[in-house]
Parts: sequence; structure tokens; C-alpha cells
Amino acid sequence: MAALAGAAIDNVVVELDGPEVPVMDGSAAPFLFLIECAGSVEQDAARRAIKVLKPVSVTADGASAMLVPDHGFSMSFEIDFDNPLIRRQAISLVFDADTFKTELSRARTFGLLDEVDQLRAAGFARGGSLDNAIVVGHDHVLNIGGLRYGDEFVRHKLLDAFGDLYLAGAPLVGTFHGVRSGHRHTKRLLAALFSDSEAWCYTTLGPTAHLGGFAYREELQLAGN
Repeated sequence: MAALAGAAIDNVVVELDGPEVPVMDGSAAPFLFLIECAGSVEQDAARRAIKVLKPVSVTADGASAMLVPDHGFSMSFEIDFDNPLIRRQAISLVFDADTFKTELSRARTFGLLDEVDQLRAAGFARGGSLDNAIVVGHDHVLNIGGLRYGDEFVRHKLLDAFGDLYLAGAPLVGTFHGVRSGHRHTKRLLAALFSDSEAWCYTTLGPTAHLGGFAYREELQLAGN
């Protein structure tokens, strides 16, 4: 989802011949590479976006996610782990045509070494390895080569949220704030947004618009349509 959003693809058919999407290397980069290799076609139609009109937020289990009005699209995220290698990390990004590829796409999913046995006993992470995730010990990364970004952990959490927001069905005009949140929080946030007809509306983007590079052609106050 994040790779499609980052490549500005909003009309696509995805077919799977297995039970789930392959994890690849745990980041969006391999999918973005394949999308770029396949290429895209610009359609002769205005691109529709969803404009956030008022703040919407959800809070649960010590985590929160929020959308607030803005003139473009930006995101911020904070994490806080007991692990001494991760600790507290924060990031803020204003998106343009290159931000996703250079700043987010290569950030991999991660897990703590002391949680691996627990996850596998619960039926999760059975295909997990150093080839498709960052594994963090008490004070070091087990992966050869270490981290791709100094703050790769928070960047991947932001990448997760970016992909989740793609499920809105159109690019968002607004700012996202996440604090220790996950997929469940972002899903609830979108549900809260769309449940309030006064919190959003559709808008049409200009021909040069790409994520943060919004150029409004016309705004349609047609919430729920």
C-alpha cells in the first residue's frame, strides 16, 4: 500500500496467487522498484483528493493518531521503546515527489529478539528472518550491515501509517500525527474521519499535484459523495 501511495498510483488492479503479499525485504523499496519498472500511465482525468476539514483523533492503549487540516500533506510520528537501542525517536516529513523514495521506502519492519519465540508460539513471524526484518538484541542490531537510516525504526512506523492512509481511497490533504500508534489506530482514525461528514470533503487536484505538491484546481464540498 505504501509503495502504491508513494508512486502516486490511484488506479490499479492487484492480483495475488498466494495467501498473502510477500514481505520482500521488510520495506516498500522492492515494490516501488517494480512499480517504477512497470511504469504508469497518466489518465485524462482530474485527480481527486480528500481534504481534512477539522481535527480528528483516536486514542487507545497509550497510543494516539490524529489528522488535522493543512494545505498539503505531511506526517509526524513518535515511538518510545524500553530497548536501549531504540528508545524514543521522532520524525516529521513534508512530502514532495522524492520524499517517499529517499526518506521512507527503504525502512524495514523490525522486531525484538526476546519477543521472537513468543510471536512464533502465537503463530506470527513464522517466515521472519534477518532477510526480511531488522532484529534487535539488547544493545545491537543482528542484521549484517546494520541500519539503513539512523532512525529506521520510527521511519518504518511512519511508512506503515502512510500505507494505511492509502486505504482512504484518495490522497489526503492534511497532516497526520502518530504517537506509538499502529495499523489498528490508523484504521480507526480513517473510520472516525469518514463517520463525520463535517470533517472532510473531496477536492480536485491540479495536473502538477503530487503528494505534498498540491495545486488546487477546484474544491468540491461534497462530503460523503
